Amino acid sequence: MKYFFFLAAVTFILMASCSKNPYASRKESENLVLSISDNDVLSYRYKTMPPPEGVDSAFHRSGFIHPLKTLGGHTITTIHPEDHYHHFGVWNPWTRVVYEGDTIDFWNIGEKQGTVRFKEFKKIGDNTFSAHHEHVVLKHLPEKVALNEIQTVKITELNDKAYVLDVTIEYQTTGSDFELMEYRYGGFSIRTTKEWTDANSEILTSEGITRENVDGSLAKWCLVQGELGDGYGGFLLMSNPNNYNHPEPLRIWPKEMHDGYIFVNVCPIKTKDWVLKAGNTYKLQYRIVVFDGEMDETQAKSLWNSYNQQ
Repeated sequence: MKYFFFLAAVTFILMASCSKNPYASRKESENLVLSISDNDVLSYRYKTMPPPEGVDSAFHRSGFIHPLKTLGGHTITTIHPEDHYHHFGVWNPWTRVVYEGDTIDFWNIGEKQGTVRFKEFKKIGDNTFSAHHEHVVLKHLPEKVALNEIQTVKITELNDKAYVLDVTIEYQTTGSDFELMEYRYGGFSIRTTKEWTDANSEILTSEGITRENVDGSLAKWCLVQGELGDGYGGFLLMSNPNNYNHPEPLRIWPKEMHDGYIFVNVCPIKTKDWVLKAGNTYKLQYRIVVFDGEMDETQAKSLWNSYNQQ
């Protein structure tokens, strides 16, 4: 199943020029669902998702992607896992933020200091959407929006085994600096399916590093794949060269932690602060290639080179 990636760039061009539109979007059960050739691949939650029964109501959230699926129908994300109820599929809060003289945690929502909320859609297309997120301070009343975020998502089919998910995140402060303090995790993250553990999955980065010593390393891309039902699949996560602190540090749990489950975070503030100055706009961009089958290092490099040259 590896062969299809070698033709990815050519297929991408052919798909783009094809007159038939394989994409569709629809609102369904408080989610926006994107599909390719009648296969649902992405669900974006725009209504508040309550936590599981019996869990503190603080663990509710909106503005995240789950499930993220392969074209073959395999789910590669999870939300509200019992070890971390504040994990939500594909999501991107910040952890240690100094705002107006106080330190606020928008990541660990159980602490009730801050959260991120969906506000409105700016655009919805057949294969794309833009959503307005608010980063809200809860620590002091009344609540206050500290950071506005416009997240744009676009899917593009590569072939019948793979597609591209492009994510662009634009931040603008609301009047005061939003100071991201150096911390071991924060920002764009993926909590993967519970199917994957250290026993049936693998990780490889652009620097040739595997899961044994990947945490804290720097990477242009990170390949995660493993068994999915009776098949195999995964994703290639790439950081745009224009991102802050690129190549970005990674926060990936060592295999000895949390029963070997996989959490992947590209964390630009893992090694240094990042101050978002009042009145300015800041951008982060990521590309995820979601696939059925297997991908090797050569194929990952080819996809990265294509992304890097754009």
